[in-house]
This record gives sequence, C-alpha cells and structure tokens, in this order.
Amino acid sequence: MLTDNIRKELFENRDEKFQSFQARLIPNIPGESIIGVRTPLLRKMAKRLYSEEAEDFLADVPHKYFEENQLHFFILSHIKDYDSCVSRVEGFLPYVDNWATCDQGSFPIFAKHKEEILEKIKVWIGSEHTYTVRFAVKLLMQFFLDGDFRDEYAEMAAGVRHEDYYVKMMVAWYFATALAKQYDRIIPFFEERRLDPTVHRMAIQKAAESYRILDERTSYLKSLK
Repeated sequence: MLTDNIRKELFENRDEKFQSFQARLIPNIPGESIIGVRTPLLRKMAKRLYSEEAEDFLADVPHKYFEENQLHFFILSHIKDYDSCVSRVEGFLPYVDNWATCDQGSFPIFAKHKEEILEKIKVWIGSEHTYTVRFAVKLLMQFFLDGDFRDEYAEMAAGVRHEDYYVKMMVAWYFATALAKQYDRIIPFFEERRLDPTVHRMAIQKAAESYRILDERTSYLKSLK
C-alpha cells in the first residue's frame, strides 16, 4: 500500500532532535504523531509523489502522522487546474489539525483565480473548524492586502470571533501585516477598537516588532494598547 511505503520513507529520514523541536512548536498535537522530517525533504517527496499520482495516499484520510498531512497539502499545491485544486483543498481542510500544516500550504494556482478564491474565503472564514478559518484569513493576507485590497476584506477579518488561540493569532498577524501595507485604512480598526480585545493586543505587539512600520507609527500604536 502506498501509504505504508510513504510512512517507511518518512521514518527512514527521521531526525529525532528535529522531532523534539517540532513537538515544542506544535503543542496542540501529540508529540508521537510527529516523525521529525524536515520540510525541504517533504516538499521534494511531494513533488515526486504528485508526478507519480498518489491517489491512494490522498484518499487514505485521516492520516496518522503530521508529516503525512504536510505531504498531502504539498502534493495538492502542485495541481495546476483551479477547480480540481480548490476542490481537493476544501476536502482536506477538515483534517488539518495544526497551524504548521495550515500555514505552509501554498497554492500558486489561487493567485490566478482571485475572484473565485475570494468566494471560497467568504465561506471558509465562517467555518466552525479552527484551521479552515485560519486558512481563510491567511489567504486574505496573502492575496488581498496589496493592489487588490478593499476595506471590506479587512472587515471580514475583523469580524472573526473565535476562541481558539491559533485563529486569534492569525487575525492578529493579518492586521499587523495590513498596518504595514495599508496603514491609513487599517489604523481606524485600532482607534475605534473594532477587533477582538485579545487580537487587538496581539496585533499591536506584532506590528511593534515589525521593521516595516515607521517608528512614530509604532509609538502611536503602543499608545492604543
């Protein structure tokens, strides 16, 4: 079975020190579910598996190990047809159980279909599943903070009310990045305290640590804590 072969290869490339490091970085999943394989090797494996058509592996969900989830998302990132890619991503999102898999999933085809992916973001951002929401906010940050930015997109992110730390942190990351790119249009969210209080504080802290924001703006932001 393909999954067994993949699992065998993963364990053959295990780095126990890296496993311990990863377990500390991703505390919300069991440490024993992390094998300890470095990301560049996983991406290399995913590229090969995509070319070999890893359908049996992709269908074998939920996966047992963190690295298998990583491989799954990395394989999907190679799909060049938008409809197929977004369908596969949507089908896998409910199985994503940690911030690393969520955040490291990158899908170049989405950049060529911004209108379509925006409609999916609007659905995903209202999900009850933690990492589907986090993924939606990540896409808003990735694709809609530059020339395509609209105030309504920031309103979407500000409207997220979720108790999970990893969702709050992503929304804070969104607004810290938005301050660097769209300061004049984003600062009212802080002045008017339109964010979840925890997100408000997190975002100011992240923005204050950013080299992309002018010192005088950083000082003003700190005064809004």
